Amino acid sequence: MAIHWFPGHMNSTRNAINERMKAGLDVVIELLDARLPGSSANPLLAKLTEGKPTLKLLNKQDLADPERTEMWLAHYNARPATRAIGLDASIKAPAKALIAACRELAPLRGGMAKPVRVLICGIPNVGKSTLINTIAARRAAKTGDEPGITKLEQKIVLENDFYLYDTPGMLWPRISVEQSGYNLAASGAIGRNAFDEEEVALELLSYLRQHYAGQVEERYKLGGAEVVSGISKLSDEELLAAIGRKRGAMLSGGRVNMQKAAEVLVYEYRTATLGRITLETPEEFAAWQAAAEIAETLRKEKKKKKGAATDRE
Repeated sequence: MAIHWFPGHMNSTRNAINERMKAGLDVVIELLDARLPGSSANPLLAKLTEGKPTLKLLNKQDLADPERTEMWLAHYNARPATRAIGLDASIKAPAKALIAACRELAPLRGGMAKPVRVLICGIPNVGKSTLINTIAARRAAKTGDEPGITKLEQKIVLENDFYLYDTPGMLWPRISVEQSGYNLAASGAIGRNAFDEEEVALELLSYLRQHYAGQVEERYKLGGAEVVSGISKLSDEELLAAIGRKRGAMLSGGRVNMQKAAEVLVYEYRTATLGRITLETPEEFAAWQAAAEIAETLRKEKKKKKGAATDRE
């Protein structure tokens, strides 16, 4: 899936992170989407902040599958110099948990002579600005439902010896894990003009029918006791069309408006109207990554051979 998602301000964010690393940094907080923790973890950020203790915040856990959230928390907490905690809108004092976790990761820092310096990062539209406004108890960051609203680095003093540096949401130049691109698009991390919504909806539906078929059936009233076998016999396109008919997404002549059906499905996934859903497990994401690495190696070898052949000519 072709997605163009590296505008100039994201390049500026990369430069700002490099400068912050040079100025001194104790902990990196990466805000992740609990519905797609692997896909929403920025590989470019990992390279830029390599060697720094990391706090993984799984945000929007109230929209995610709770069993899978526990799997992801255990996965990240098993890593060295890493902590992971879940967050959602119902948590009234997220700053307390955030500060405590960061102090654990940087036990030699603290006090006015050695304040804890923390960088918070996350992909666009993951809820970082809303979180910062909550923990700072004021409108420290702009919020909105479109990716890329925060444009400049901000310093927020959470305690006298605890400084939080915020940066704009940053994606990475090229998708290596194809499924991550679909998951990011489905979650709202990528502006809707950058991808084909029907294509994303079909990929989303393909995953949902495998792992959350009951929730799809219940939401769209797709039949009675025979529904499970009925869904399994439909193609993804036929199932999306059935959802469109149920939701009245129709065109003249009894045709289904597939674009509208796609919009309905993606919206109801994002708002958890379909239920609490997580689009990947740690094992699934690791398998996707491994396959992507093999494909990337083959791509580079093919490119190298093509270059060598051109030189001989």
